[in-house]
Amino acid sequence: MASTYKKLRLSAIVLSIMVGTVAVAGLAMRHSAHQALLEDSRLSEQRLNLYGNNLTTLIERYRALPAVLALDPDLIDALGAPIASERQLALNLKLEKINGAAQSSTLELLDRDGLAVAASNWRTEYSYVGHNYAFRPYFQQTLTQGSGRFYAVGVTSGIPGYFLSSAVVDEHGRFLGAIVVKLEFPQLERQWRQDRDILLVSDARGVIFLASDPRWRYRLLRPLDGGARAALASTRQYDRQPLAPLGLQPLQKLAANSQLARIDAAEYLWESMPLPAEGWTLHLLRPWQDDPARQRNAALGAASAWLCLVFGVLYGYQRLRLARVRRQHQRELEYLVDARTRELRTAQQGLVHAARLAALGQMAATLAHELNQPLTTQRMQLASLRLLLDQGRFDEARAALGPFEHMVQRMNALTQHLKTFARKSPQGVREHLDLAHVVEQAVQLLAGRLKQEHVTCTLALARPAPVSGDPIRLEQVLINLLRNALDAMAASTVRQLRVTLVGDAGYWRLQVCDSGGGIAEQHLARLFDPFFTTKPAGEGLGLGLAISAQIAQEHGGRLEADNQGAGACFTLTLPIAEEAP
Repeated sequence: MASTYKKLRLSAIVLSIMVGTVAVAGLAMRHSAHQALLEDSRLSEQRLNLYGNNLTTLIERYRALPAVLALDPDLIDALGAPIASERQLALNLKLEKINGAAQSSTLELLDRDGLAVAASNWRTEYSYVGHNYAFRPYFQQTLTQGSGRFYAVGVTSGIPGYFLSSAVVDEHGRFLGAIVVKLEFPQLERQWRQDRDILLVSDARGVIFLASDPRWRYRLLRPLDGGARAALASTRQYDRQPLAPLGLQPLQKLAANSQLARIDAAEYLWESMPLPAEGWTLHLLRPWQDDPARQRNAALGAASAWLCLVFGVLYGYQRLRLARVRRQHQRELEYLVDARTRELRTAQQGLVHAARLAALGQMAATLAHELNQPLTTQRMQLASLRLLLDQGRFDEARAALGPFEHMVQRMNALTQHLKTFARKSPQGVREHLDLAHVVEQAVQLLAGRLKQEHVTCTLALARPAPVSGDPIRLEQVLINLLRNALDAMAASTVRQLRVTLVGDAGYWRLQVCDSGGGIAEQHLARLFDPFFTTKPAGEGLGLGLAISAQIAQEHGGRLEADNQGAGACFTLTLPIAEEAP
């Protein structure tokens, strides 16, 4: 019966160990797959940020173009009165030239009723001239807000693009019409196709309108209700496109903008990044399939650790049982020694009463014989205790697990460090920043040219210089001023660049002065006019200073120019902001 019980107990222990091993291996495989997903998600997020910065940078290159063109006196005069055929031809030629220089897709000029009176594509069969675009949302936005933006399929050309518009007003601020620039992205999609990842851009309704794979274009991430379809039909945003569902099936949520999803029986790691300035969302899809070797290694490692732990516990338990048995044997031995000692004392007392001398000799012999056994037993007991103390290492199993545990902790610490890199800041967002730091960043960007052209650059910057603004746009102004200064000194024998920043009556005065000979007096008055430039043909559009002056106005300041000493001096004035807490 006892033997059967021991066999059943041993079988239960072995079965429990096997079940535990399988369970631990399964959990390790799931954990390994989840960690692999998180690692790939971090890498995909970094790549998505680079793609998002590239797309935002491309749009930002043209965002200010409509506002600058709206200041052109020719366009303002053209919309103020009926346009003759000769005047219309001149406008078409001008827009065609500007469009070629700016490398935009098309430019069109709309009157107050939304009728295209001039366009850069007037020579093509898809000319916008004579077509009315008042139904387009970008025109309605321009009419009510002063500017507009809208991505749509062209109703005239059938070519999709991003329309950016700005209102053209007279000297009294009355609405005359709109200047519209259209951006197309075929080159961007071709660049995306070179990557194994799938890149998509969707609008606020979940319609995919840009895709690295044409099969994904004009698919729906979520169903459209009747009102949304009616709005799309009225604006003809995706004219004659079927807008079929994509069939997205979410499988696992990883983060706010990260998930594992299934599309057409294939699994993808899906990363999303909002583009708030445009109202779009950029998506990156990476085909996902976990590595079987990694899962197998994780399962073997976890099973090995589990078995080591189990065997360590069993070893410790056996040592405890052995210690209990030895303590029990020691107590029994002590009881026997006490009993024999009492018997010896009784015998000694009887011999004393029998005969003094004979009993004394007999007692000595008997005592020597009887004491030899307990002394031997005690020596054996001391030897056993010494051996137990010499070999009794109860934490060996736990210590043996120490190196493995240390290794696991160290592996966990490395994955957490690969989660860290291409903004454009959304338009209208202001930050509290140090203007002196922005200046130093701009100078650092041109450090190679300063060294190559042997220009002596002197910085005298008040610090800190707190302002409220967009660091990217302010840096754009500074780079424009520094590059103009370097261009002006190209033919000078003495090349000295001086940048100073001082506070004056609630404003920061930032001056960029060069030794390039200065600006002709007749040019100072027109220096900030759009398309005015003193550079040779092909080396500039004359938009840099106009855009810089507009950025300064948006930040509550101004940009001025004059001649000082041996060169020109540009002064950027910005309001002083309270220091950030």
